[in-house]
Amino acid sequence: MAWYAYCITEQGTFQQNRVRRPFPIDQLKGINGLPVLGYPSGDFVVVVSPWTPGLPLTQQSIFDHARVISDCFKITTVLPFRFGTVFDNDEALRQSVRANRKGFGESVSKLRGKAEMHLKLVVRENGTLDEILPSDLPTRAGGEYLSKLREKATRDRERQSKARALSVQAHKLFNPLQEEIVCKRVDSGIMIDIAHLIDTGSVEKYQNRYSAAMRHFKDCKVSLTGPWPPYHFVANKSRPTKGN
Repeated sequence: MAWYAYCITEQGTFQQNRVRRPFPIDQLKGINGLPVLGYPSGDFVVVVSPWTPGLPLTQQSIFDHARVISDCFKITTVLPFRFGTVFDNDEALRQSVRANRKGFGESVSKLRGKAEMHLKLVVRENGTLDEILPSDLPTRAGGEYLSKLREKATRDRERQSKARALSVQAHKLFNPLQEEIVCKRVDSGIMIDIAHLIDTGSVEKYQNRYSAAMRHFKDCKVSLTGPWPPYHFVANKSRPTKGN
């Protein structure tokens, strides 16, 4: 049988005694309304749904996938699988867990009692970024071409410097355990996505600091979501291996 995988967690979350056969998790509903089961493998359990190859994956399936992970996260530490992860059979699933058992254990220990908060800063620029950072560089070499390159490089440095300064301010304000930062160009300006790893017990304190952030980052549009499962903080070496 093929299995659609949502996440991996510790077996003790759902079973007091260790079991060897898949067991139903009645309180959860999977994508396309499929039943959700726990597939045991040693100390771990993979949260899965029985899968028929060829079943469609839709936009709603993305939300269902995230919902199952979030529901599990409410009661335990989870290591999420990427959306669309399917294992062709029992052996493929078991092999994935065996191959990554050490990394899974390290990640579960590291992330136990932790949550992810997602902070987004949009810094508005004067004019559109297409005007500030022109993409229509001259096709022929010469003084104009070099001038445009220098202008673009200068603007890139300014954007990176501003992003670094804002991320440093956010770190000082929120004081997370760990962070992941991505800076992007968007039509309205510079967007800085910041994922913060925090203790679940300090979520309310973190949210209270958001009000201070709104005052602190006066020239930015600031948004906050979370708490989420710690998607950004599962080390690559211990991230669940993807099936087909």
